[in-house]
Amino acid sequence: MKIAFCGKGGVGKSTIAALLCGALLESGYGVLAIDADPSPHLGRLLGFAEAESLTPLAEMRDLLAERAEKQGPYYNLNPKIDDLPEKFMLKKDGLRLMVLGAIREAGGGCACPEQTVLRRLLSFLILQAKEAVVVDMEAGVEHFGRATVVPMDFILVVAQPYRGSLETAKQILRLSQELKMERVVVVGNAVRDTEDEAFIQETLGVEPLVSFPEDREVLLAERKGKSLLELPGPSREKARELVKKLSSYGT
Repeated sequence: MKIAFCGKGGVGKSTIAALLCGALLESGYGVLAIDADPSPHLGRLLGFAEAESLTPLAEMRDLLAERAEKQGPYYNLNPKIDDLPEKFMLKKDGLRLMVLGAIREAGGGCACPEQTVLRRLLSFLILQAKEAVVVDMEAGVEHFGRATVVPMDFILVVAQPYRGSLETAKQILRLSQELKMERVVVVGNAVRDTEDEAFIQETLGVEPLVSFPEDREVLLAERKGKSLLELPGPSREKARELVKKLSSYGT
């Protein structure tokens, strides 16, 4: 099962991704978590103490330029990346974590050589993985324009019940249709009641597969820097429900 999370910044993509990783591990899956957000903090939510001091690959510009064989305007479109996971991956208890980050340089565009290395590495990780894959993508819609999430089994669009979040979700759903992506589903977050859930459904024209509640246990855990992998409470139950629904999706 290969799952990518996307949505507007601040809607809780990383939080739900971490909770899903915990539910997948609990269900017996090995899990590869990939943080491809420009401000990566999935590792912290998963309880990797070393993630706080880890430099994302996207910030290792010398390494990326070397792998791209960058010489002036020319670079290798098929860079060597197969040795990078072993060098930079974190591991513990059936869980692997790769922190990619994303190129932040303004004007870098989709053709910059460093981005080419990152994209090739992301595809390599996804396609070679023998366990469940959870990818925390960068916020917004640009990665859909680059079609970088095509290899996934599921695209989970996280949306909160307010217009800014839902406008971004609508753009993602529209682009996914244009790219003929299947299994693109909405996951609600910070949903307080049936009115909130109905607002998401009416605005997007699709019912959320699962809606996560406002959960003080999650807030306190994040505030204290605790792992969400074994967090008790309603969010953990919703993560279990999400695993079940994804496992039986379309059957």
